[in-house]
Amino acid sequence: MQDSKSEPGMPAEVAAIRDCGFANWVNDDVARAIRSQFASDFIPVKGIRQVRVWGIQVDDERALPGRERTTIPDEELWQVELEAADGSRFEVNSQLLVAAPRE
Repeated sequence: MQDSKSEPGMPAEVAAIRDCGFANWVNDDVARAIRSQFASDFIPVKGIRQVRVWGIQVDDERALPGRERTTIPDEELWQVELEAADGSRFEVNSQLLVAAPRE
């Protein structure tokens, strides 16, 4: 797993997932078809990375009448690489996960 301890701005929830090495779904809102591909309680975490989704700025009033300048800000996301039950790997938005420490 990538050592993310030096990455600035990592949320505490993501650091907890990294530190314990296992995750679980934050709630049952994640589609059943996706959840069924993973272990039901402890999903192995194989890596974490920060992703920047670039925003946009529109300066053309013809594109958005009455709004000469419209800006959608950049967004910083944390992607967690999970190992499925069949050994394949998937990247999932960290907001869909919580740490699942093995006791």
